Amino acid sequence: MAGLFGANRFKFGVFGLNCAGGMTPSRAPERWRADWDEIVEVARLADTSGVEFLLPIAKWHGLGGDADMWGRSFETFTQAAALGMATKHTGLFVTAHVSLITAAFAAKAIATVDHATHGRAGLNIVCGWNPDEFSPHGVTLDGEHRYERGLEWYEVYAKLLEGGPKFDWKGKYFDLKGLVTDPLPQQNPRPPIMSAAQSGDGQDFAARVADILFTSMQEYDLTRGTVEHLHGLAATHGRRPDVYVQTQFVCKPTRKEAEEFVQYYAVEMADPDAIEYFARQRRTTMSRSTREGDTLADKTLSATLTGARPRKYPGMFAGMFPVVGTPDDVVAEIQKIASLGVAGSTLVFLNYLQELPYFVQEVFPRLERLGLRDRFATA
Repeated sequence: MAGLFGANRFKFGVFGLNCAGGMTPSRAPERWRADWDEIVEVARLADTSGVEFLLPIAKWHGLGGDADMWGRSFETFTQAAALGMATKHTGLFVTAHVSLITAAFAAKAIATVDHATHGRAGLNIVCGWNPDEFSPHGVTLDGEHRYERGLEWYEVYAKLLEGGPKFDWKGKYFDLKGLVTDPLPQQNPRPPIMSAAQSGDGQDFAARVADILFTSMQEYDLTRGTVEHLHGLAATHGRRPDVYVQTQFVCKPTRKEAEEFVQYYAVEMADPDAIEYFARQRRTTMSRSTREGDTLADKTLSATLTGARPRKYPGMFAGMFPVVGTPDDVVAEIQKIASLGVAGSTLVFLNYLQELPYFVQEVFPRLERLGLRDRFATA
């Protein structure tokens, strides 16, 4: 992952491939089922097409509803190691809940994946939002202090990957003895770190730790301000992460086909019980900044979760920006997103295997002609 995935001006990561439903709370029969052989097939397509990375989500509990989205999921560390054997180029992220996985385990596991993939591992740090995810582990999610705890977790993890002799750690949240890890990752100084940031508190955390900072996208003008704000936050810590946004694509030969398809699966076939469960659980663990409306992003997130801000496509998650239309329409939207200072975005579809091949075939060459991406040639 040298240079954070190469020189393309706009980069992509397939998001949510390891979970049933992906990132789409829809009851549509065509929805993603997370069959292992199909996951491998999508990973290989991404790998041979120049997609920069695969980003899984760590799930221990489904959303219920008719489809029980996320009720079926593959664990991310073992998935990354396995997919490393099926791919040669694309980056492979793992996702770690800091309340469920110790920093010592994460350091050892990320080093293992990095060696198995010859330097293609990355770590997505998650501080958690759904208390039901933690109950199977006998852990109570501390929503009030999750980012503060997460920052200390990161400090332990980063120190482990510096190498050197054993050390002890005594902080506010962790009292640890004899910390050391060997081998160290192949990547130096360490594999890249990703963190999603929706709330003000989450953005401050990500600005301190992340090389890639994912955020939601609602409107173009708001996103431009968010990117500038995030770069400003990171600069106070002597850092400048790449900022990515969450996008979901519906790309068809005609605009009519695209609009009819998204209306079908994201409106008519949206899974209302799953959507309500998601919003309810997110409301129970709102960060302080969101409860108090510290930033415009906090106000927007709160309005979305409380239903005060209506959504055009309820069968797409809050914060997932819909890009709908023909290949030319999609490329025009990507150009606008890139002009906001955004370095890349997620590749999310109702069904990855059915839709990614057409996207790669039609959208990638157009982006190459515009200079947003280089033509990919496998070694």
